[in-house]
Amino acid sequence: MQTFTLHNPLDMHLHLREGDLLKAVLPFSATPFSAAVVMPNLSTPLSTPALALAYQAQITALAPHFKPLVALYLNEELSKESLQSAKEQGLFLLKLYPKNATTNSAQGVSDILSPKMLEILDIAQDLGFILCVHAESVGFVLEREFEFHPVIHTLAKTFNKLTIILEHMSDRRSVTLLEQYPNLYATLTLHHLTLNLDALAGGMLSPHLFCKPLLKTPKDQVTLLELALKAHKKVCFGSDSAPHLLATKHTCTCAAGVFSAPLLLSGLCTLFEKHNALEHLQDFISTNAVRIYRLTDLPAKTITLQRTPPNLPNALLDGQLIIPHFMPLEWSVLK
Repeated sequence: MQTFTLHNPLDMHLHLREGDLLKAVLPFSATPFSAAVVMPNLSTPLSTPALALAYQAQITALAPHFKPLVALYLNEELSKESLQSAKEQGLFLLKLYPKNATTNSAQGVSDILSPKMLEILDIAQDLGFILCVHAESVGFVLEREFEFHPVIHTLAKTFNKLTIILEHMSDRRSVTLLEQYPNLYATLTLHHLTLNLDALAGGMLSPHLFCKPLLKTPKDQVTLLELALKAHKKVCFGSDSAPHLLATKHTCTCAAGVFSAPLLLSGLCTLFEKHNALEHLQDFISTNAVRIYRLTDLPAKTITLQRTPPNLPNALLDGQLIIPHFMPLEWSVLK
């Protein structure tokens, strides 16, 4: 039986939610992954160091051999003192949500380039924070990432010592930004590498593939895939796995998010093998992230996959959380 081994897999963009949903989805990430960047857009955003640290402690109590790198929800109430306190207690990630750009972003930033926000980012740069950005406008849905480019240009030039992450990069036109600014990097999701807009709406509408940023064109998909398959030094893996209950997916106002956590390693291994690029998967899923995010003290994990289709569930929580099987899988994680 053919096998493949990964060391310390990392997911640099993950939604874990709250309550019973957190408990249901956490094992799919905490078991195979060494660590993950955990998003702060909960029903009560993690807008203070105390809230972020409490959530981090809750995850750690549930999964002690997994390191949650919880991001702090960027907002105008953050002071120099609160940022210093956060950094001293191990928080080093800030998450920028433009107001109303995605799930639970109503308390996001309205004017990203306001004097107050620039002051906060200047402090963050001095303290050594990393800025993770949901880089979308609220304009036409297929142009949102491109329309956000002027903001990224300004941030990357103004704070040239601040590491900035374009999260879930989906538009091929964003690649030029990575090439232009030494302090700019990006995460790539499995669904943007394997799917395009046809999968969502080319036949029957697939609500479990609706996400923000939206799946784009085949040309965008191919460009992102090329970056991932060669483990380009400016990109790393971030799943943006985002679970939603059936009640918020099968509705006229469908929530945005692809719950991909159960199939991530199987899917990535299948994808990279298909393109004869398995030798680059370790860099894409771990080595690049360690360098970009300056990570240390990660829980040591060695994950072995075998070339046999996995037996994954279709649903959790009595059928209220659907797992979309959006690609054929040829590899499974050995228990």
